[in-house]
Amino acid sequence: MLISQRSMPNQKPLNIQPKRILVITLRYLGDTLLVTPLISSLKQAYPNADIDVLLPASNAGMLEGNPDIRRLLTVAGKPGGLAFGKLLFSLFRRYDLAISTQAGDRPTLCAAIAGKTSIGFVPGDATKAWWKKALLKRWLVFSSDYGHAVLENLRFCKLLGIAPCYRLTPPQSSTPIPSITDPYVVLHIMPQWRYKQWHAEGWCELIAFLDRQGFKVVLTGSGNPAELAALREIQQQLPTDVINLAGHLSLAQLSALIGKAAFFVGPDTGITHLAAATGTLTFALFGPTDPEKWAPWPCGYGEDKTPFASRGASQVNNVYLLQGQTEQNCLPCQLEGCDRHRESYSACLDQLSSGRVIDVIAQTLQAKRP
Repeated sequence: MLISQRSMPNQKPLNIQPKRILVITLRYLGDTLLVTPLISSLKQAYPNADIDVLLPASNAGMLEGNPDIRRLLTVAGKPGGLAFGKLLFSLFRRYDLAISTQAGDRPTLCAAIAGKTSIGFVPGDATKAWWKKALLKRWLVFSSDYGHAVLENLRFCKLLGIAPCYRLTPPQSSTPIPSITDPYVVLHIMPQWRYKQWHAEGWCELIAFLDRQGFKVVLTGSGNPAELAALREIQQQLPTDVINLAGHLSLAQLSALIGKAAFFVGPDTGITHLAAATGTLTFALFGPTDPEKWAPWPCGYGEDKTPFASRGASQVNNVYLLQGQTEQNCLPCQLEGCDRHRESYSACLDQLSSGRVIDVIAQTLQAKRP
């Protein structure tokens, strides 16, 4: 979907030269990474400006070492309450430009309070958007037919009259990562929610294949106790030399680890977006989520249209997207699994065979060989 086809206010671009900019992103880990092209665009257009980012404390690691950012303003827990109110009071008109990259109430209020000039998304429902339009200097409609998240964020460039930058910036750290001498593959098995999860049988068969190919297998994951327990259970069925680093790496260290891997395999999760941003060959296993809107952004891709279609498996640059299949041909449904909640199963992923995933990986590796 072309940016020029998106609905825009019929107004000339803002003519400003901000010295202090606040970018607000209060959603998930992947959303934090997907806002980095906008941040780079702002730094490219206003090289002398100081750019701060307001985000959840749990997501701050995704922006570690980002050279375009001066300061991270973190919010502990869900934004709200007395502490959040104090933060907003402290930000009052401190920025020449504040940008809300989500259409929710809290990010809109943050932008309106913090910025002398405030811009942001508003929902397509006019009954919910009127007061946000009143608070913001300029606004963009975030409608139900939205495009890829990277391109949606870059719509602010047209509003500001600046050139877009399509590059994602992964986190960077000087802290060393574990040394692995053999060629290795990184697998991120556990997404945050069950409905995005591929079956354990598939992962075990994939790891057995990789072991036969001579790859060292490295497992990664968060420090969540439930996730760690699930990985330990799977590891009991795996070769003894599989390395489990779940809960032991920062996001910046994980980025460095993936960047040196032969390739990465993971589900629809923020870490798979991170893997794609490193430039490493990335195999993304997608189920209900629409790839046209949320596929990992390929490294080096710089077009004003989404890199992947809503249906089908395909490769763009370093990202190979594999989409699950169902007899009902219901993909992508954009729902939280077949039972409509985050701990639901997803038939499309449950029916994605290990054979199909292994065949795609084997064929891709064969094509890369001289």
